[in-house]
Amino acid sequence: MENNLDYEEVLMAKTAWYYYSDNLTQQQISDLLGVNRMRVIKLLDKAKQCGIIQFKIRSDSEKRMEIEQLLMKQFGLKDCFIVPSPMAVEDINENIAKAASMYICNRLTDESFINVGYGDTSSRILNHLAISTEHTLSCVSLTGGVSYYLPNANSSTFNSRLYLIPTPLLASTNEMAAAMKTEKSVKDIEQLIPLSCLSVIGIGSMDDEATILKSGILTKNDFLFLTRNGAVGDVLSHFINEDGEIVKSGLEDRTISTPLETLKKLDNVIGVAAGENKVTAIRAALHGKYLDILITDEDTANALVSGENVSL
Repeated sequence: MENNLDYEEVLMAKTAWYYYSDNLTQQQISDLLGVNRMRVIKLLDKAKQCGIIQFKIRSDSEKRMEIEQLLMKQFGLKDCFIVPSPMAVEDINENIAKAASMYICNRLTDESFINVGYGDTSSRILNHLAISTEHTLSCVSLTGGVSYYLPNANSSTFNSRLYLIPTPLLASTNEMAAAMKTEKSVKDIEQLIPLSCLSVIGIGSMDDEATILKSGILTKNDFLFLTRNGAVGDVLSHFINEDGEIVKSGLEDRTISTPLETLKKLDNVIGVAAGENKVTAIRAALHGKYLDILITDEDTANALVSGENVSL
């Protein structure tokens, strides 16, 4: 009897070593030890129960997990994913875009539709998803501005199915915007939005690096006017104050974008944003309850938890 127990322990230890240290698959271990794959699974489970396998979370990972829990509790989020802050500030958007694509990739199926908002980070996420996912992407735009969603010539996003609102993001007049919103082609895309399994959006800041400013959609004078009226950032090109409320302006009526009240009703809205210049805008979006999930970096998360405000 004792010999049988010793043999079982040896098998558990070997299985654990091959799986966690040598990174062998369960099938490879099965072939190596001469047991079936189900036996390998049971040996790994038993090794955990007996303490042969013990897990220790690295202290830096543990700290990030604590901050995630704090953010979820503080802002009523369903989930939060924090990545280490990059050494170079210019790498922030790329880092969180990669993290978001990994997060989303695990939640996609062949029939999945995802909603995507306008912005630099959202565009990067689409490109990473097209490379990493095993499924064909079906993406629905949440705003007008067809050209902003189209990939560059080197992008794998050409393999995706894109369902785009066929209008500009900003119409020349209120009347033009209102007329475009009644078009059947626009309504057809809008009907797809509630069917998507998740929505991924960026959060814009009120500084010179804002995508909507750099792309020439708005001018610095527009930004100055919005800032003086309390705007701290934008969600889907709707400008909001620090409480997450829409700042009233003539621009709002000319903007062709999914209403924020509609966004609130969608399941699994993922906000992807990071950087010192975006802390105030992210907090405003969280106060407005527009997000279910936040993906950001550690420095930004620390600022959000500590309640720091960043002057614009």
